[in-house]
Amino acid sequence: MFEIGDYVVYGSNGVCKITKIGHVDLPGISQEKLYYTMKPCYVKSSEISAPVDNRQVVLRKVMSKEEAAEFVQEIPKIKKIQVTEEKKRETMYKEALYSCEPVRIASLIKTIGDRIKERQAEGKKVTSSDSRFFHMAEDSLFGELAISLEMNKEDVGAFIENEIHRLQAVS
Repeated sequence: MFEIGDYVVYGSNGVCKITKIGHVDLPGISQEKLYYTMKPCYVKSSEISAPVDNRQVVLRKVMSKEEAAEFVQEIPKIKKIQVTEEKKRETMYKEALYSCEPVRIASLIKTIGDRIKERQAEGKKVTSSDSRFFHMAEDSLFGELAISLEMNKEDVGAFIENEIHRLQAVS
């Protein structure tokens, strides 16, 4: 069980801070069930309630600062998603994104990022699906890393690039 003040990743809502644990006073909701009340970190004036015993939506603690730093160093080793059937591309994107697993989301970002570069090099437009999933994946991963590394979400992309360049220069 999480505690008040914990930062968690809650499904497609991204990073949230738990502000209350208790009963929810809403019509039709059992007063015997405990709920987490959470405030999404990057959505203003929004609040979410989720059952403590929820099994339907991913709810996990964000990475610690140490785990996030280690994760960033491992990004170059993360493999891209192998799309063998073009018709399954969007399904694979959704599965990676909604897993809420940082490695799978980084893999998705790398996969789509390379695909965007290839299409642009060929003079083709970026597909709306690629663009949408790329931004959703960056938003999800960068949001978690920003909280873990205690930085602004807007600075995470540049931070990752600098760390990767630094690691490549050392090796």
